[in-house]
Amino acid sequence: MFSPGLKRSKLSSRKERNLGQNLATPDSPVTPYTVNRKSAHETSIPDRPNTGTPAPWAPRLSVLARIPPANKNEKGDELDPIKPVFVGEFPQVVHDEQTSFLRKCLPADVCISGGMEKGTCLSWIICGNKIFIWSYLSSAASKKCITLELPSDVLENADVGRNSYHCNNWLLTVVNWNSTSKGTNKVPKDCYSAGIVLCNQKTRAVVYWSDIFADVGNAPVTSFASSDESLVTSSPIDGNNTTSRQQQRSRHGMSFIGSSSFNSLIASAIPGTQHVCVALACSSSGELWQFYCSPSGIQCDKVYQNIQNSQGTGIGQLVGSKGYPRSMIWRLRYFSVSDHNRQFLLLTDREIQCFNIKLCPDIEVSKLWSQEIVGNDGDLGIKKDLAGQKRIWPLDLQVDDPGKVITVLVATFCKDRVSSSSYTQYSLLTMQHKSGVRVSISSDVHERVLEKKAPIQVIIPKARVEDEDFLFSMRLQVGGKPSGSTIILSGDGTATVSHYYRNSTRLYQFDLPYDAGKVLDASVLPSTDDGEDGAWVVLTEKAGIWAIPEKAVVLGGVEPPERSLSRKGSSNEGSAQEERRNLMFAGNVAPRRASSDAWDAGDRQPPVMTGIIRRTAQDEESEALLGQFFHEFLISGKVDGSLEKLKNSGAFERDGETSIFVRTSKSIVDTLAKHWTTTRGAEIVSLGIISAQLMDKQQKHQKFLQFLALSKCHEELCSGQRHSLQIILEHGEKLSAIIQLRELQNVISQNRSTGVGSTHLSSETLISGALWDLIQLVGERARRNTVLLMDRDNAEVFYSKVSDFDQVFYCLERHLEYIISLEQPVEIQIQRSCELSNACVTIFRAAMDYKNEYHLWYPPPEGLTPWYCQLVVRNGLWSIASFMLQLLKETSELDVSAKSELYSHLEALTEVLLEVSSGAITAKIERGEEHKGLLNEYWSRRDALLDSLYQQVKGLVEAGNQDITESIEENNQEILRKLSSSLLSTSKQHEAYQTMWNICCDLNDSGLLRNLMHESVGPRGGFSYFVFKQLYEKKQFSKLLRLGEEFQEDLSNFLNHHRDLLWLHEVFLHQFSAASETLHILALSQEEDSISTTEDETDADHANPVPTLADRRRILNLSMIAAFAAGKDPDSQPKVKRIEADLKILRLQEEIMEVLPTDDTMQHVEKHLLRPEELIELCLQSRSRELALQVFDVFAWTSSSFRKSHRNLLEECWKNAADQDPWSQLYEASVTEGWSDEETLQQLSQTILFQASNRCYGPKAETIEEGFDEVLPLRQENLEAASLNDKRSSVEAILMQHRDFPYAGKLMLTAIMLGCVQDHAKKEEGLSPVV
Repeated sequence: MFSPGLKRSKLSSRKERNLGQNLATPDSPVTPYTVNRKSAHETSIPDRPNTGTPAPWAPRLSVLARIPPANKNEKGDELDPIKPVFVGEFPQVVHDEQTSFLRKCLPADVCISGGMEKGTCLSWIICGNKIFIWSYLSSAASKKCITLELPSDVLENADVGRNSYHCNNWLLTVVNWNSTSKGTNKVPKDCYSAGIVLCNQKTRAVVYWSDIFADVGNAPVTSFASSDESLVTSSPIDGNNTTSRQQQRSRHGMSFIGSSSFNSLIASAIPGTQHVCVALACSSSGELWQFYCSPSGIQCDKVYQNIQNSQGTGIGQLVGSKGYPRSMIWRLRYFSVSDHNRQFLLLTDREIQCFNIKLCPDIEVSKLWSQEIVGNDGDLGIKKDLAGQKRIWPLDLQVDDPGKVITVLVATFCKDRVSSSSYTQYSLLTMQHKSGVRVSISSDVHERVLEKKAPIQVIIPKARVEDEDFLFSMRLQVGGKPSGSTIILSGDGTATVSHYYRNSTRLYQFDLPYDAGKVLDASVLPSTDDGEDGAWVVLTEKAGIWAIPEKAVVLGGVEPPERSLSRKGSSNEGSAQEERRNLMFAGNVAPRRASSDAWDAGDRQPPVMTGIIRRTAQDEESEALLGQFFHEFLISGKVDGSLEKLKNSGAFERDGETSIFVRTSKSIVDTLAKHWTTTRGAEIVSLGIISAQLMDKQQKHQKFLQFLALSKCHEELCSGQRHSLQIILEHGEKLSAIIQLRELQNVISQNRSTGVGSTHLSSETLISGALWDLIQLVGERARRNTVLLMDRDNAEVFYSKVSDFDQVFYCLERHLEYIISLEQPVEIQIQRSCELSNACVTIFRAAMDYKNEYHLWYPPPEGLTPWYCQLVVRNGLWSIASFMLQLLKETSELDVSAKSELYSHLEALTEVLLEVSSGAITAKIERGEEHKGLLNEYWSRRDALLDSLYQQVKGLVEAGNQDITESIEENNQEILRKLSSSLLSTSKQHEAYQTMWNICCDLNDSGLLRNLMHESVGPRGGFSYFVFKQLYEKKQFSKLLRLGEEFQEDLSNFLNHHRDLLWLHEVFLHQFSAASETLHILALSQEEDSISTTEDETDADHANPVPTLADRRRILNLSMIAAFAAGKDPDSQPKVKRIEADLKILRLQEEIMEVLPTDDTMQHVEKHLLRPEELIELCLQSRSRELALQVFDVFAWTSSSFRKSHRNLLEECWKNAADQDPWSQLYEASVTEGWSDEETLQQLSQTILFQASNRCYGPKAETIEEGFDEVLPLRQENLEAASLNDKRSSVEAILMQHRDFPYAGKLMLTAIMLGCVQDHAKKEEGLSPVV
């Protein structure tokens, strides 16, 4: 296909070159190709096939030699990594029809068309007058194949010759009725309802089958689109249309004389209808046709006359380039059923156009935008009119699944100005939607919608010049692995994968022997992983379906050939051996996906294989040596010197999955059976072959363990490579589990065979069921992720890939709705869910039995997470458990027996799920990792499961289920005790305290409750703490305190957070001093719910009563009584004084509240205990004369530390006290009236300063701890260490700042001095003057 152009003789003309192309070698045993591909002069390159492909030019055997025989033991190491992999053979009916067709026709007249459809995974072949359709994902040769017969009048004008590259003249598209929107689950569901739209490119005949899977009513309808719209004909196949067949044939003959052919066909289901779709086809003359397809007929309409120059709906008049538009594709492959609009892209000779089709209520096609990709601006696409550039052909267009990246295959005809030689350059143009550009279907978009995603990727710099028909036969596909790769198909039957790798483009030629025929089409193997596709799959003409592994593309790709002017051939066409040598370093690593987004940064591309541990030659030698020693052990039973030799070879240097011991163990358990075939389908699981093969594996794996023990390798692994040894033994666990699962499947099949109507059951029916569907699903996933297994049966792959056994739970998590459909009857859902639950429990118990049997072989478990405790297993178990929970909640109308069965299975599954979750938590704790999220997951699932199970137990008891009780005379309480015993044991093991509490309460068994409290001791107080909490929340304080008699320490720890009851328990324990302290703290607590009420005392309007001041005073009195009861406790006297002081402050607050004016704020304050500073500030704000003195009482009954920390507030109190009397008036009165000492004393004793001084500094002043002198002395001269600049270091200094101090200062100082010595002044004859 892509072949380098070679230097030609200067004497040869264009005509001579064209004539020379007919000189092909007649007996070449290679893939058939068209005769005008190559001239005889160009066959001088040694060992190069006549197709001129850039693939390695190795000799090719017959394709039959490449198909792996059924009895061959396939291993990845035995296969050529760069070869394609056989996926599946054609169905037998296809083989038979091909053989019959070849006998009837001459080889030159034989034309077989075919294709593949990615969305439905259907492949199709047209052979003669029949269409064969089957799923290319199916592995068995007896796969279901749909056979459709083409109407005779459609075939009359069809071109079946091989005279052109367009031998495949049929365009076929599949309309999937199952689903029109893509979900997050990429489950391999079989397509069971689909329509087919078939169109002949030359004759424009359209055939529509509404449902190819329908048993009846599958007759097609036909239509013929003429260039003259008035001549459009349509009829059902039965001929009931009024137009006669003869008239139709006559019209056909008239309409297709000189008419153009269709180039592309797309179709879409119409929402809200049944088996009705609309198809769109574009012709090489620029026409766009619309076909409204229904079971009753096809309605044809010409939407555009010249699509390249259309400016909206209607028919244009201009004529475009010949052969265009070329390609048409939906912008989004999947769409929502609620969306009545779809957009499609169309490729013309110079631009990409986007159209919208309104699907309902009336079909309407309108143009949204168009953007030029071939023009004068190279930044917008491909720059034309460059030196040497003669013509540009956009050949095909593809869009990725998200609809964001558009890839265009482009061919450019160029001429070398130096040598005058002509060549064709092939390249890929990638465009993406510009961010911020909004496209509305209601109006045209005039701004540019697309931008270049990456520089143009040149596939072939200089290739042979081909005619236009050959160029137009090329097709492009995107989406396969490696990520960013594309595959190019040409009309001569070749396929080439282009992959941008290590800053250059590499090509991989799909190369099969001559008897394989042409490549008909290619598609992508859908991967089961979300967000990515699988490997490329190729449909051949004669050799079935093949896959191209990602590794083959990476290792087998070669650089594009370039024309050399110095010698014949290509300057860089290397041999296959040279390419392999260049890439040998990667031979043993799995290639990773290379993101096409790397092109965004220019030409930089990160390596494909990053972060992979490279297997060295030493690893290979060590593994081979281990295999040799183990083989000798199997024969002779001797292990002499194995350990030392393995140590010397570096066998113990790797741990985990890369260890050679793990790889050897994995090869044992994952060996494919030699004698299993792919032609027996599902019958394989009904035979004893699987069980025998699994037993052979188990015996060999046990021999391997014995070899490790006898050779002392087990001790070495146990001490230095615990993870490796753990994985090896887990292989044994998985093998044991899969054997038990196989036995379970046998039992299920036998039970079905003995059921009603068993004599008429087929083998498929006998093995069908939820477990069988799960086996198929897991096997399908393994096949699709490993193309080497694509030709194997799903069940064979499942029972062979033992090391990947955890994928069972992955499929349960991701694809449960496929196994158990919500559309099934509830009884079937219960049956299938119980079957899956039983399978999960069987797997876990088998693994645990193996572990218990071989427990001496296991390494120390600290920090190791078993495989059944991994996240994928836990999520899979939870998926089926949550589904069963939902069934229990929503199926109240079920009979008791069905509920009982569902309950018993869910109970067993719950034990398994909680056990694996507990194991995962333990491993994380041992490794010191964060486990809070895992704990929350464990707690939520545990509570949901056990609570629901207990509710079902109560429901069974209430229903009086006699089938599960021994005596109907037992009362409900005994029945409940018996039914809940196992649930209680599980709850106790996993600390499900809520369920334990509910059981004890419903049984009304205090003895059981106390026993559980003694036995269940957890890190947070255990079950005892939970019981205390429940009683406290229910305000059953008497029951709570009575438990303190038996659980004294536990209740004390609990009541530390509930002091309102702690003092009662402390009094019970005769801890009076502690009780006094608790009561004291409780009385001064600022919490609103510090005072508890019993359940009987609780009022609906006062659910959380606020303790009043009277309540607090009562509690303080109780605290004082408890302090007195403590007796000779040395701390009792200070406590009593402190309590008395707090009582006085409490009494002061009451008195202060009586003085303050009543408003809403004060009413709110009256209900709360105020802190001393709040009480003082409230008094200062009131400016009340009476309260100005009360603040000093508050200071007096607090503490010395409070007075020191609130010294500024104390100074404000003295300022406020000075402001309460008119000192200027008093001074004037004393001067005017001439007060004597007695009169002065009498007048000043009425002032607040005098009274405050007497309260704070007088002989009868009472304070807690140190007095006021330590905080704020009365006189300035009493301060020995006072600073001269500190004006606030005494009461005197504060008064000196008063506004009246300059003339009434002596009188103010006399007041505070008389107040502090009032009693002593009476004994003296006179008053000493105040200086």
